[in-house]
Amino acid sequence: MLTLDHIAIASARLQDGAAAVEAALGLPLQGGGQHAAMGTHNRLMGLGAEYLEVIAIDPEGRAPSQPRWFDLDRFRGAARATTWICRCDDLEGALAASPPGAGVAWSLSRGDLSWRMAVPVDGILPFDGLFPALIQWEGAAHPAPRLSDVGARLVGLRLFSPQADALRATLAPLIADARVTVVAADAPRMEAVIATPTGEVVL
Repeated sequence: MLTLDHIAIASARLQDGAAAVEAALGLPLQGGGQHAAMGTHNRLMGLGAEYLEVIAIDPEGRAPSQPRWFDLDRFRGAARATTWICRCDDLEGALAASPPGAGVAWSLSRGDLSWRMAVPVDGILPFDGLFPALIQWEGAAHPAPRLSDVGARLVGLRLFSPQADALRATLAPLIADARVTVVAADAPRMEAVIATPTGEVVL
């Protein structure tokens, strides 16, 4: 089974996305870092057992030999929730149970954080990006416990899809999380509902 690990908010520029998320939530982000293998960088916010990352292409980074994760090469428009990331104990097993195109395993690290992640060869996750990205953390180190608790929590993740029935059926044997709902819609999109000390916010 998969466990929801974190939410990615994509942005054309990291500073713009960070400012937009901080303004929307009324809470500060913390420093993240660079992902040299993917040419991206991020900033983070703790959500209790999970966390949120604002991520963008690093203008000082080097592009990988394939499209970047989270479909960032095609990203346009305002910062918004685009990807949910689920952790597993067996990445190969999780990939075998996932639809085609869920990715191939990359070994990555930043500081003392090490993880393996399934990255689609075209950068696009199944179901128009609504299938979760898969991650397997190596060792005990994880970002969430290191982040300040600012009182934010993920209380809902809405996946709007033209293939709602198929997506729902694909996810059912893989994850049981009442916060995740699949909604029929004409175009794919995602909404992350964050509870803050001053109320709920939809990103």
